[in-house]
Amino acid sequence: MPARKKPDSPASLPTGGKAATINDIARLSGVSKKTVSRIINHSPLVRKDTREKVEALMREVGYSPDPMARGLAFRRSFLIGMVYDNPTAQYIVNMQYGALDALRDSGFELVVHPCDSRSPGYIDGVRRFVQQQKLHGVMLVPRASEDQALADMLAEIGCRYSRIASVSMDEPSRMVVTHDRDGAAEAADYLHMLGHRDIALITGPSNYRSALERTEGFMGALQNSGVEVPKSRIIEAGYTFESGVSAAEKLLAGKNRPTAIFTGNDEMAAGVYKVAMRSGISIPQQLSIVGFDDSPLASRLWPSLTTVRRPTRDTGRLAASMLVQANPAAPVLSGASVRPHLVIRDSCQPPE
Repeated sequence: MPARKKPDSPASLPTGGKAATINDIARLSGVSKKTVSRIINHSPLVRKDTREKVEALMREVGYSPDPMARGLAFRRSFLIGMVYDNPTAQYIVNMQYGALDALRDSGFELVVHPCDSRSPGYIDGVRRFVQQQKLHGVMLVPRASEDQALADMLAEIGCRYSRIASVSMDEPSRMVVTHDRDGAAEAADYLHMLGHRDIALITGPSNYRSALERTEGFMGALQNSGVEVPKSRIIEAGYTFESGVSAAEKLLAGKNRPTAIFTGNDEMAAGVYKVAMRSGISIPQQLSIVGFDDSPLASRLWPSLTTVRRPTRDTGRLAASMLVQANPAAPVLSGASVRPHLVIRDSCQPPE
């Protein structure tokens, strides 16, 4: 049996100032060109020791992949990715429904990638997801969509993307703007119209742009009506049912209770319902509640929840449509946006 050819040494690199090529890396490391390509594109189909050996060689010789050659190797699939970091399960489900509406009969399929944007290496994780799946494009859902470094990475590797956010954060052809501030302002105006002046606010996490927009929209509308909300009436929570319960326990303890509470989403509003019922506080007679999202939960609570309807399914449909339009160079859906509006049900009345 003939002996296997040993890899050449780095001294066998081309001379005369020529840069090393992928062929040189394959020859010097004793692997195939395909293996080197897989390592460059972060494929999981390469043994750890082989990857480490080839990457060490590339660093030693200063090899930098040719962007054009890499683009040819990185063939696109008929897959659209959805990257999200959001604790609200129903919101994500509705977003997926909207994306699937857009992709139906298009030949494209949807794959999802949950992430934790607080994790130091999460952008590298998204990069691997995009490259391993050879995605045609990526939908970025809040809060991931609010991270400029993530968008910059996708642009750097040549992956098209669309971003969903409460304000415009990118080129219009890449944005679906949800105008959360306007919806929160409408909720504030409604409570003020009913006669409420002692109003509390349970916000989402301050590292979410949507939470900031809703808070500022709500507070700004009240200030325009001459109502100031003291800091003791504003509690930051986590967009979850449990965090709504915790915040409501603080606001509804004792006799000095607000007459109305606005929550940054419906999950937290449900938490307020639980504490009110446990404390013998009648909704809406003794406490009015307004949520945000109009998730299916809102109409199933008793009494049914007045809330700001955010057209999440339409948002997902628009974001996915941007990625599969016939001519990628044409900004067909440039400047897409959706508008929230208040849905009045049974959880509010004038204060007693």
